[in-house]
Amino acid sequence: MISMKERRKNYLLLITFVSAMGGLLFGYDWVVIGGAKPFYEVYFNIADSPVMQGWVMGSAILGCLVGVMVSGSLSDRYGRKPLMIVSSLIFIIAAIGTGICNDLSWFIVYRVLGGIGIGMASNLSPMYIAEVSPANVRGKFVSVNQLTIVIGILSAQIVNWLIADPVMPGEDILASWNGQMGWRYMFWTGGVPAVVFFLMLFILPESPRWLSTRNEFTKSENILNRIGGKAYAENEIATLKAAVSEVKENVNYKLLFKGKMPKILLIGIVIAAFQQWCGINVIFNYAQEIFSAAGYGVSDILFNIVVTGVTNVIFTIIGMYTVDKLGRRALLLFGAIGLALIYAALGACYYLEISGIAVLSLVMLAIGCYAMSLAPITWVVISEIFPTRIRGMAMAVSTFSLWTACFILTYTFPLLNSGLGAYGTFWLYGIICLLGFIFIKANLPETKGKSLEEIEKELTK
Repeated sequence: MISMKERRKNYLLLITFVSAMGGLLFGYDWVVIGGAKPFYEVYFNIADSPVMQGWVMGSAILGCLVGVMVSGSLSDRYGRKPLMIVSSLIFIIAAIGTGICNDLSWFIVYRVLGGIGIGMASNLSPMYIAEVSPANVRGKFVSVNQLTIVIGILSAQIVNWLIADPVMPGEDILASWNGQMGWRYMFWTGGVPAVVFFLMLFILPESPRWLSTRNEFTKSENILNRIGGKAYAENEIATLKAAVSEVKENVNYKLLFKGKMPKILLIGIVIAAFQQWCGINVIFNYAQEIFSAAGYGVSDILFNIVVTGVTNVIFTIIGMYTVDKLGRRALLLFGAIGLALIYAALGACYYLEISGIAVLSLVMLAIGCYAMSLAPITWVVISEIFPTRIRGMAMAVSTFSLWTACFILTYTFPLLNSGLGAYGTFWLYGIICLLGFIFIKANLPETKGKSLEEIEKELTK
């Protein structure tokens, strides 16, 4: 017979994984375009236009920026759950719409719409998990969101690999099944988990911490009781009531610029931007160019992308089990300096024209380093450091910074790769990683093992 303690643990796992499905859709939608890229570019006749390639890849990020800002203010006003339901519906529409397009303009419109869903999910899922998780396991549970992101990435990579027919040397891609229908099925497949997410959200309770900001302490206590038991719930409610009683001002964006908040906000903005400017996401979005420059053909590239996805999942799990032991700050510093060294070696490979297994090994090493550090820990940190009453808005600003940085990264990579070469581009990312290391070491305090209210008190006193 299952004990009450196990039931509470299972309940927390259930609501964590349901909310983290937003991360899975984020990961799938974000990366599926990389596998479809060799085929839709030929279909829409943009294979020889770096500017249009960058625009198509970056267009979803414009939607992300809209989704982030909308979800931030509205989730503080109406709750976390309703906005997650809206994001799931957007994912469904975007998956269907992107696959039926015969016109490039409409293709971009649906990519922007999908980006809105990504932006909302990337803001709401880690925030919700942070607000329902006990302090001693919060890092691990918020990292579940990153785990589902990388599972979504791996799912997209496997789907792309399975759907695409082998490409023969000299084959006319436009006339092939890949060029006409294959890339469409890659996008349509993303609609399946989107429907599951939509249905599962109806069993999700509202965030107890958001409910407390509306003085709905009875509902909040009932949810906390299911998560940690009566004593835990009573203790959390007492802390929440004390925090709410200290709030004298209405919630608005002006609160982000009062007292110590500008410095806290700056930490969130810089760390979020650094997660993108460290350069790892170009490996997923532009894997075709990276592996092609290392001497691989299209079919080998799709298989290598799956290999990198498996690496991503394995090291994300390692990060999940170390975040509450080693701490957030230590893992971020490890990731920053580790990537700087790997990029130095990767750039040297391209400069010396070393190809094949050496490049693939370094790419896997970079993904592993990122997956256990900057990838999950960034979401943990920006979901922890802001006060509850303005967490939605503050996280939205940080996540807005993340997606703005991502847009710049995605849009500029083809241009940098063309102008600086692969070696110069990776060396540039290495310098950025060194600067990130310096900023984190100087400004980020450790937050492991502390309640959200304790962190708020420590950072704002």
